[in-house]
Amino acid sequence: MKQKVFPFLIALSALAVSGSAAFYSITGLSKLFAGASTEVIIMASSLEAAKLVMASLLYQYWDKLGKLLRTYLTIALLVLIGITSAGIYGFLSGAYQDTANKASVVDKETQVYKVKKERFEQFKTDYTTEKQKLDNDISQLRGALATGSTTQSVDAKTGQVVTRANNANRKTFEVQLNSAIQNKQIIDDRIVAANDSITVLDMKILEIESKAELAGELGPLKYISKLTGKPMDQIINWFLLVIIFVFDPLAICLVIAANIVFNQLKPKPTPEVSPKEYEIYTPPVIVEEPKPEQYIHPSAPLIKKIKREEDDTTITYY
Repeated sequence: MKQKVFPFLIALSALAVSGSAAFYSITGLSKLFAGASTEVIIMASSLEAAKLVMASLLYQYWDKLGKLLRTYLTIALLVLIGITSAGIYGFLSGAYQDTANKASVVDKETQVYKVKKERFEQFKTDYTTEKQKLDNDISQLRGALATGSTTQSVDAKTGQVVTRANNANRKTFEVQLNSAIQNKQIIDDRIVAANDSITVLDMKILEIESKAELAGELGPLKYISKLTGKPMDQIINWFLLVIIFVFDPLAICLVIAANIVFNQLKPKPTPEVSPKEYEIYTPPVIVEEPKPEQYIHPSAPLIKKIKREEDDTTITYY
């Protein structure tokens, strides 16, 4: 059972790999030559079918093919493998480019929001610095109002120092204090507005970057890019080269393996044994001449003894 099922599994695997490789290659070539996509599809399909036939032909009739034809078919097979690999590379790189373009749009959107966020952060920093200055002014004005404003002078008659309260300065300090407090309130409102704007922008950036579509497609690549320190385009190029060097050559190897296994399933012809020609053995007959004493009478007939070697018996004839 295992010997009968396994060859068909190999054949199905060969057809699946070669079929998918042909589909990706034909699609990639049709996109590359978009001006004549239908013609390219027909041409590439025939070449893909011929490639599988050539692989089986070279394996089955390698010794029977002429040297020139065998060399040409081998070179043509290798060239077709290269064309298929180029088509697969074009298809996969085009698919990645579509995703990369979407990612580029997302990056540009996030960059715009990040620039706005940096601007609001700069406003917040300036407002915070101005608020600190106002806090210092308010503290000094309140200290001046608490101690009061006085003017000292020397009396010309007595020569003593006379201190008088200066009400005009006090009113000026009160006006400045009220103005500083109002400005501080305005600055506080601006800082709150800047914080709210920064929060809104952070939410928009997070929403754009966490889109399920792009996060699922580019997430692993971004992780590998950060891990290796290489740009994402270089990472995807490595992956594509690995795929094309394995994809179509594997399909050809599976086709040849299927031919090998199916050849093993064929019943081996039993050699025809020609019947042997057997020689009939005829024992030699030895004739012995009679001795002189065997004559009974001169007129008597000659007695001959015939000896058979097979049973060592002697037959006497008169």
